[in-house]
Amino acid sequence: MDYAYRLLMLLSALTLCLLPFSSCSAPSVGFYAGSCPAAEIIVKNTVRSASDLDPTIPGKLLRLLFHDCFVEGCDASILLQGNGTERSDPGNTSVDGFAVIDSAKRLLEIFCPETVSCADILALAARDAVEYTGGPSVQIPTGRRDGRISAAANVRPNIIDTSFTLDEMAKLFFAKGLSMDDLVTLSGGHTIGKSHCSSFNDRFKLDPDGNVTVIDSSLDQQYAVQLTKMCHAGARDDSITVNNDPGTPFQFDNQYYKILLEHKGLFQSDSALVKDNRTMNKVVEFANSQDGFFESWAVSFLKLSIVGVKTGDEGEIRQSCPMPNR
Repeated sequence: MDYAYRLLMLLSALTLCLLPFSSCSAPSVGFYAGSCPAAEIIVKNTVRSASDLDPTIPGKLLRLLFHDCFVEGCDASILLQGNGTERSDPGNTSVDGFAVIDSAKRLLEIFCPETVSCADILALAARDAVEYTGGPSVQIPTGRRDGRISAAANVRPNIIDTSFTLDEMAKLFFAKGLSMDDLVTLSGGHTIGKSHCSSFNDRFKLDPDGNVTVIDSSLDQQYAVQLTKMCHAGARDDSITVNNDPGTPFQFDNQYYKILLEHKGLFQSDSALVKDNRTMNKVVEFANSQDGFFESWAVSFLKLSIVGVKTGDEGEIRQSCPMPNR
């Protein structure tokens, strides 16, 4: 069953699950109303507490969800530890936010043991991270099951690389049942968070003295010079990070689209959105209307959060997010 058809069937099931007195195994809004009424509040409070201490947490949680859903579906497979797991792949070495999910899970195991999946915690945490930073509040269904399969070999073929062209990104999005509009909208998640210099240092070159010799023509020249100064020595020190959005890095807003139009998108994959008529109009639309971006985000984030979900007898409800049940 391909992702597009699965998405259609799942959205139909979600509609039925919203009906009074319905009974179904598909994810539904209020899935834990009877079994763990405080589940969503516990996750939200955990995200808020962690973000109060570290403002980079929301961006990390949002990225963590993307990297989970695009590989085995939204099943928390990225949380599993061990040799050869998704988490161990070099493409995920800079992914973070695991401790927040683990904290929420520990609390939920106290109040509602063996009830709330790690996959649901991750989806809710990413949702709450956006809201915490000023983004829209999105109602998403719960009832996901945790996957048992986590293979490093599945990571690279399924995640977006920052050097991707629009066609390369679109191919992956389409495979997950997501549209070109979803691609533009969900790229707006780059309005929060930080990135390591190694993820964009291919956009400029330096001579041995540290002087800029070549700059990607799609990148604002002055901005590129600023980036080289922040990253030092051609961005070889991967401990250094740069704000994705140089203007409002900890605020979820439409600033991302404005900087794209100024040719200050940090990644090649960002710049690709303003070099193609298939996406340019949507970038302009969102740059001019934060409300329009937020409305689109609510729809696209919902679609992302149910990509490849496991339900019913699939998977399990882990007792600890980094380890499968015995």
